[in-house]
Amino acid sequence: MRTLALSPMDRLAEFAPLVVRAIVGVIMAAHGLQKLLGGPANFGGILGQLGVPAPTLMAFVVTFVELVGGILLVVGLFSRLAALLLTINLVVAILLVKVGVGFLSPQSGGVGAELDLALIAGFLAVLFAGPGRISLDRALGIEGGVAREDRGTRGGRPRAR
Repeated sequence: MRTLALSPMDRLAEFAPLVVRAIVGVIMAAHGLQKLLGGPANFGGILGQLGVPAPTLMAFVVTFVELVGGILLVVGLFSRLAALLLTINLVVAILLVKVGVGFLSPQSGGVGAELDLALIAGFLAVLFAGPGRISLDRALGIEGGVAREDRGTRGGRPRAR
């Protein structure tokens, strides 16, 4: 049955976490940059209309999380933390805004939750599976790999010398 497998694609599997991180990270960084350039205080006005408590403070928090979290995902630094914070960010956005709109954008306007849910899926992949081999987390030993190998073990067993 191995003949039916996509064996050339197996060699590319290590790039999957990088692709997921890059795509969702760029999207979130772009959203954060958009809020920053538009003025977080202006975004705070929108949050105030939605009834969000401390809307100006929350606008700065959301802007920071989206911009910095997106950049961290792209480079693969503190990836799991960034993915967690961005997941929380979008879950709150869905609950505050998208629940009344629905899954898909209605004909009358508004934006559905489909993009938010797709992004959350990407964040959860990073959160649960990690940032992958091609990341600063791995290079710096924050995620498994380099640090463990430097101590002379691989997978909990001593390396052959």
